[in-house]
Amino acid sequence: MTVHSLPLAALDEQQRRTWRGRLQAALILLVCVAPVLASYWAFYVARPTGGGAAYGSLIQPPVAMPDVVATDLRGASVPLRSLQGQWLLVVAGPAACDAACERRLFMQRQLREMLGRDRERIDKVWLITDDAMPKAELRQAMDTPPAVTMLRLPQKVLAAWLVPASGHALADHLYLVDPRGDWMMRMPASPDPAKVQHDLQRLLRASSWWDKPGRPAR
Repeated sequence: MTVHSLPLAALDEQQRRTWRGRLQAALILLVCVAPVLASYWAFYVARPTGGGAAYGSLIQPPVAMPDVVATDLRGASVPLRSLQGQWLLVVAGPAACDAACERRLFMQRQLREMLGRDRERIDKVWLITDDAMPKAELRQAMDTPPAVTMLRLPQKVLAAWLVPASGHALADHLYLVDPRGDWMMRMPASPDPAKVQHDLQRLLRASSWWDKPGRPAR
């Protein structure tokens, strides 16, 4: 029996079921993304008290975290998406961390502490783009609680997710990733910590009604 031979009533019911299924799928998607969209709207459009133009560059559209496996410094496999569920303040670059790199890592730590009670909603991540080992004293500093998550990810893989501003290298920036794993903001090279803090405070305030501290259990 072909579709053309179905009774008209049966065909109409089949079309209704198809549209109901599509509507349900769209509603589920809307429920999943609405909180993030609402917080971005509050941050960039409504502009809570003390607002103004954002210091960091908004990434439009946000770029989803790749479904890849990184490795920790011991060589153990770590799915990159296991970092989802928290805001991530990301530094990226080679293990041979120069003075500028060390300043970014220090700023990363200080920015988190400057957020006060909201600091538990953000994790520090260092994505290392080569197979070298960071110097021992730097590893020790990064392991001081709250520790930095240090993972290796090939430069080619990382460059397909995080992109520097024109004229800059990947390692020149701090990158902000939302709890869904989407890269959504890039801070300027050699940033002003106070202005970065202001952006982070506004964004965390705008998302406080749906984002809670701590990565959910998987």
